[in-house]
Amino acid sequence: MNEVWNLDPIYKGFEDPAFEADLAELKQKVGAFAAFAQGLAEIDPAEGLRSGIAQEERIQSLAGKLGEYAMLRQAADTRNPEAGSQLGRVMAVLSGVAAPMAAFESWASGLPELMELVRADESLKDYEFLFSNMAQSSRYLLPGIGEAVMAKLRMSGGDAWSDLQSYLTSTVPVSYRGTTTNLSAIRNLAYDPDPAVRKDAYEAEIACYERIRDAVAFALNSIKLETISDCQLRGYESPLDRTLKKSNMKKETLEAMLSAMDEYSPQFWQYLKAKARALGHENGLPWYDLFAPMGDSSTKFTTEEAKAFLVEQFSGFDKELADMVAGAFDNAWIDFFPRDGKQGGAFCAGVEALGESRILTNFDGMFTDVVTLAHELGHAFHNQCIKGHRPLNHDYSMPLAETASTFNECVVMASAISKAADRNEKIALIESQLQDITQVICDIYSRYRFETMVLENREEKFMDAATLCGFMETAQKQSYGDGLDPNCLHPYMWVCKSHYYGSTFYNFPYAFGALFARGLYAQFEKEGAAFVPKYKKLLYTTTVATAEDTAKVAGIDLTDREFWRSALQTVADQIDLFCQLLEA
Repeated sequence: MNEVWNLDPIYKGFEDPAFEADLAELKQKVGAFAAFAQGLAEIDPAEGLRSGIAQEERIQSLAGKLGEYAMLRQAADTRNPEAGSQLGRVMAVLSGVAAPMAAFESWASGLPELMELVRADESLKDYEFLFSNMAQSSRYLLPGIGEAVMAKLRMSGGDAWSDLQSYLTSTVPVSYRGTTTNLSAIRNLAYDPDPAVRKDAYEAEIACYERIRDAVAFALNSIKLETISDCQLRGYESPLDRTLKKSNMKKETLEAMLSAMDEYSPQFWQYLKAKARALGHENGLPWYDLFAPMGDSSTKFTTEEAKAFLVEQFSGFDKELADMVAGAFDNAWIDFFPRDGKQGGAFCAGVEALGESRILTNFDGMFTDVVTLAHELGHAFHNQCIKGHRPLNHDYSMPLAETASTFNECVVMASAISKAADRNEKIALIESQLQDITQVICDIYSRYRFETMVLENREEKFMDAATLCGFMETAQKQSYGDGLDPNCLHPYMWVCKSHYYGSTFYNFPYAFGALFARGLYAQFEKEGAAFVPKYKKLLYTTTVATAEDTAKVAGIDLTDREFWRSALQTVADQIDLFCQLLEA
């Protein structure tokens, strides 16, 4: 089986004539759209809408193909200057369309009969939700050349600072037991069964951040100040207000979810303290044992074994999903193993030009790595479910982005737990799932709190590395309570987590996805096979509806705290079972 993904179906390389041809066409299309936007005042409204959408569709398709290829090449090898250079070329061309697209959106939003024209035209009515959003968001567009200026400045501003964080964390040398390794590899040792390995790896990880913390602090400060300035110029109430509006999600939904999470936090602390006692700690769980395996978790998976395991689990849910998973392994969609210069963590990128996805992981053979594969393959299935949409209807909001991925985790874990042969295996599986859900409740809440503190302070002052570490420890104490040892936290989580260096508040969507998916999985357990078509329809709907309207496909009211409580109660029940198994 392949170890790295195959990107040749997109382009054979940057020297591929098709790459230059597509880039040249993109330049031409951007120029044509700019000319089109200048003549909007004289054009028939219906014809202007049709032409504008047709041109945007082609630009989106070309930019997506070019940009995804360069981004994937860069993620696989951050040391490769060509990938960054080519991605910069694509973004430079795209920056030229920001102002014309803003002009088109402003013109379209100003049409008094906009929605009537959209609903009456066969070539436009698929974009009713897009135009409705366009009319609402047009008030936040910058006038004149403002959008073009912001797009160009972002390339040498926020985007460049983000690239710096990615480069530094993927290349920083880590000294460990007389050898030198990389950050992805050392962080993977947090799952090692040997407690001495986990502790030494944690200390080596913390030490390595001293080399890069000041530079990354500058990156974070610069990105967040850019965010604040952007929101002020556009008229958003706050960066959170901007994120919620872009997420097509009500503040009432976020508040209902966070309120339920606050209510159930003590149950998560109970789990952490029970795990701490089982591992011999009396003052809460030290950070280096957060991911300590428990029970019989010594099984290591090859990639072939991971494939067989996942296909078997998903076959019990849906054949289409199981077939896609098998195809992802067989057709080299996945870049598996950590290596020097490769981006850390894991992600899935949809390659719309192929109707496929590509997945990056840092696979180490542990069961948690198999669950990570299941998670990213959920994103791939989501991409597959929305293939039938038109090109401009392929974006789903951040909160809904984690639905299919986390639902996949529920399918895998429920099946594995039900088939567990003995008590030790059951403990290992339940604890593995509790590890994950604790991350997307406690840790995600700490990230949300940390980012809130940073944004509240950035406008008035620069926050050095020591200040940021202090914020992080405060956020962790609030979110983990007495479940963690207060003398052994992780003050540098702001350095290694790339989400702080991209979209603002890319944290609470993970909690949303985890709990929303659990609620959906509970429905599947009640309804069985009859639920599957409803689930696929829900995923299909994510790109053309608000979060609240998408949930209504499954009969869920997201602004009702009771829904979030019901999802959290399923976790609380698992925590009780885990504690009982430990006591037995």
